[in-house]
Amino acid sequence: MTNEYILAIETSCDETAAAIIRDGKTIVSNIVASQMDSHSRFGGVVPEVASRHHVEQVTMVIQQALEEAQVTPKQLTAVAVTEGPGLVGALLVGIQAAKTFAFCHQLPLINVHHIAGHIYAAQLSEPLTFPLIALIVSGGHTELIYMKEHGSFETIGQTRDDAAGEAYDKVARVVGLPYPGGPEIDRLAAVGEANIPLPRAWLEEGSLDFSFSGLKSAVLNAWHNAKQRGETIDAADMAASFQASVIEVIVAKTKEAVKQTNARQLIVAGGVASNKGLRAAIQSEFNQSEVVVTIPPSAFCTDNAAMIGAAASMAWARGIRAPLSLNARPSYPLSQWLSGENNS
Repeated sequence: MTNEYILAIETSCDETAAAIIRDGKTIVSNIVASQMDSHSRFGGVVPEVASRHHVEQVTMVIQQALEEAQVTPKQLTAVAVTEGPGLVGALLVGIQAAKTFAFCHQLPLINVHHIAGHIYAAQLSEPLTFPLIALIVSGGHTELIYMKEHGSFETIGQTRDDAAGEAYDKVARVVGLPYPGGPEIDRLAAVGEANIPLPRAWLEEGSLDFSFSGLKSAVLNAWHNAKQRGETIDAADMAASFQASVIEVIVAKTKEAVKQTNARQLIVAGGVASNKGLRAAIQSEFNQSEVVVTIPPSAFCTDNAAMIGAAASMAWARGIRAPLSLNARPSYPLSQWLSGENNS
């Protein structure tokens, strides 16, 4: 049996990444060129800067992935690339690179949804067991997705305003922490006391949706009101209080989603899935449960191309192919992926 080798490319935000995945489960190489230092001085990702860095890095990253894997273009089965969602300029760089490589080497092209990539990152650790719930927590997304089988995605809960990661970064700026704020909040929360009363946004009864805008505003008000009174709030205590509020709501709604769907597996994915406080709370909540909890290693929670290759392998098996007219889709419903609604 011939091995299936997929070259995967990911440039949806500020990581230029390429990987070689064998048979959808084995990472042969995984290269990530981070732009964190370039964006940290601005306190967030600047789209134009991200795009320029992708242009500078993408060819070298692809070449490095091939060399590390000791795989030639002739050995590849297909080329996969993130179609969306993401920053349009950043996505276009990866898509153009993938289309050019596929055309030059006469290889099929596979379009991949970024969130599907985060979900299928779990497959790099252990097999998926259906039905399952995927909790996606990142800078741009906070969603609960029900999957009854491969390629079936039903969003049963989502944020109505800020995503969890976005709230983390905004709160970090309020208390004077550097970018990226999420890891800094997590680090401080571990040494602080959750002694500041902050709201929990449960929304209407039975809702699995999330809302973090009010919590963010509560932190801002508490911090500035104390400053106006000449008082000082300990940054570690604020971080611990904020994180406790976020985690309590996320864990409770995730538990309810698993219960409602009789899920056999829970996948936690996305950049915020590397948060130590959230990982510990999820593991503790389901410790006595028969539900299999899968949280990929931190390196596969943040954006990478290995996850795109894992999702692409499933799409390849289902006959998904993209035309060379493929375009970026910065706003891309997960339900449309695999449906044949490709750009042309």
